[in-house]
Amino acid sequence: MALWAQMTPQLQYLPTQTLNELYPDTFPLDVRHYLASWIEEQRWENFDVGAEAQKPQARRLLDQMVHLLQEVAQHNPNVVERVKLQHISRNLSVFQPQPMQLVRTVRDILRKERHILAQAGMHPNFSPFQQIPQGPPATNGTPKPAREDGKTDVDNLVLKVLEIQNCRQTIHQLEEDLNWEKQEMESIQGQNELDPQHSDQVARQTRIQQLEYNYSVCAKKRVQLLHEAVCALEQCQSCLILRIKSWRWEQHRATIGVHFDDNLGPLQTWCEQLLGVNGNLRQELMLVKRDHGEAEQFHTLQESLTHLLQTLIQSSLVVDKQPPQVIKTQSKFSTIVRYLLGEKMAPGKPVLLKAQIITEAQARNLGQQGVVPNENVGELINSTAILEHNTSSKSTCATFRNMSIRKIKRADRKGSESVTEEKFALLFTTEITITGCENPYSIQAISLPVVVIVHGSQEINAMATIIWDCAFSEPNRIPFIVPERVPWKQMCEALSSKFMSEVQTQRCLDGYNLHFLAQKIFDQPDISEDFSNMLVSWAQFNKHTNTFTYCCVFKFIHLHVILQNKPNGTFLLRFSDSEMGGITIAYVGPSDNGGRKIQNIQPFTKKDLDSAGLGDRIRDINCITHVHPDLPKNEVFKKFFTVPSPPNPDGYLPFKLTTVVNPGDQGSSTASIPPDTPMDIYGQSMSNVYGSNMNQGMFSPLPQSTPPYMPEQIPVQGPLYQSPM
Repeated sequence: MALWAQMTPQLQYLPTQTLNELYPDTFPLDVRHYLASWIEEQRWENFDVGAEAQKPQARRLLDQMVHLLQEVAQHNPNVVERVKLQHISRNLSVFQPQPMQLVRTVRDILRKERHILAQAGMHPNFSPFQQIPQGPPATNGTPKPAREDGKTDVDNLVLKVLEIQNCRQTIHQLEEDLNWEKQEMESIQGQNELDPQHSDQVARQTRIQQLEYNYSVCAKKRVQLLHEAVCALEQCQSCLILRIKSWRWEQHRATIGVHFDDNLGPLQTWCEQLLGVNGNLRQELMLVKRDHGEAEQFHTLQESLTHLLQTLIQSSLVVDKQPPQVIKTQSKFSTIVRYLLGEKMAPGKPVLLKAQIITEAQARNLGQQGVVPNENVGELINSTAILEHNTSSKSTCATFRNMSIRKIKRADRKGSESVTEEKFALLFTTEITITGCENPYSIQAISLPVVVIVHGSQEINAMATIIWDCAFSEPNRIPFIVPERVPWKQMCEALSSKFMSEVQTQRCLDGYNLHFLAQKIFDQPDISEDFSNMLVSWAQFNKHTNTFTYCCVFKFIHLHVILQNKPNGTFLLRFSDSEMGGITIAYVGPSDNGGRKIQNIQPFTKKDLDSAGLGDRIRDINCITHVHPDLPKNEVFKKFFTVPSPPNPDGYLPFKLTTVVNPGDQGSSTASIPPDTPMDIYGQSMSNVYGSNMNQGMFSPLPQSTPPYMPEQIPVQGPLYQSPM
């Protein structure tokens, strides 16, 4: 927050109108103040505000901003400020439809602040305020990255502690000088009892008065600095706790493919530095109490430091590697729990970490009361591990390598609720003693929600529960509440992120892909209108996991991605998403408008392939010529071709089954691949935004009817019969 630290003193010189222009109602000054460090750490200048592909990243920043602001509001002791910040966090939803507008707003604010500081450097009095340019500055406007993980705040804290220590040493020196002068004064007074106005005696009396004054000033400054340091420690530690919670939230979102930096090194360094500052301040407070007595203000400071120490110790336990979020009973799984203050643990007795499984209701009570539940709802095998320090990585972790759930106790279900919708979590608890602290501290950490299944057939629905939870839960929710319905736009972003993660691509889902998914989830194969404002319910999302999985759909979409730039006749084989065990052929064919389209041939079942093998069918179909990327089909599949049968000795002529695809059935085509027409992620042609003359007639973005497969015809040539002569 180096920029904000320089900017704050300049605010008093800015006219009210300029302040209102600099920090608009949509992004008030309060947000800039409370989230200064986080705002300056983000790379706003790396965004291209016109790029739709960066929209999900912008939305993630918006979600993080709202989450952090709510956390700040929750921990603010001032009721008025708390309500105000909660109101501001709700108002930030104005950026939800256009998250790039948030990026543009914050980027422009930072640019203007740097311009103001540049003016302040040229005009120290800062009286002649000049108009801030609206465009980017002439020089490189990229902000200097903030020092990582609040290092600036910690450095300021360390300097504050050093100042207190210097003040204490100065007081000690003044006290020694004062004692010496008083001793000399007594000696002089004994020698000059008849002459109290002796010049040497008067000079020493003056020096004593000056030393006493300096001592008093320095003692007051020492107490004031101690108050300031404790307040600064509270603010810095609040930022640290927010960052730890933000790290956990990003880890949660990583389940659906959101980028996540799992490096805990900077957070560990931050924790260790704050623990050191807390210890130094407690030591300085003890010395102040020795010198000035047990005053009420010192007792308050002692309570504050004790509370900060307890909060820091209890907040430093994190689940580094989460357990799988769908766990099958009697199956092994692993997880890693890390303690960020591991290097500060008291040596001697090993620290044993215990794991237990808890229900959603127990997780809620845990958050409200902080009490470890006594009721056992599941039997965990290998549920203990020792916190061990790794000197090479400087990490202290407990690794549960072979955990297993032997049995699980289900809660009473309501209505049509399935066992695959019931969420549990793993709770990790232990007691830790920190070096320099007399009493041990009880600490705990909770995993992300998990679904426990007993059969592989439940895995698909269980994964749907997890995806919905990770994609649509709120940062500060009560465990593990999720909305019942979400806008299709929000669903699009979640599925696009999951798609990019599943198939390891940087390309998000386009309008064609999302239209295909909408047809599936809304059970409307003929849907063609704008569906971006439609709501998707959990029941709709979960229902379709019985007929198709999103992983299969993603693979289907990925085929479209890799085939769309290939020439006509290029094909791939894939498993059918509608015919269990069926194999279909996806290939590129010509469309009526001069472009290309992806065709899907009716799936071949086991019965079909028993009558004619897959190799023969591929040979027979004339509209497919090359296997992706560009391999001639006859070279690839020739070893699977059936050798023609020789004539029968009885005189009968042999016959064969030939596979023919009807090329004239245009009703079975999928959406055409547009030669050049871009689309946004909601299926709308970008020509609606940039003009109506973009390749018209070349691409129809949403077909009126899209049956999934091209029908197959298998005419039989023969059997012909000829009587033997």
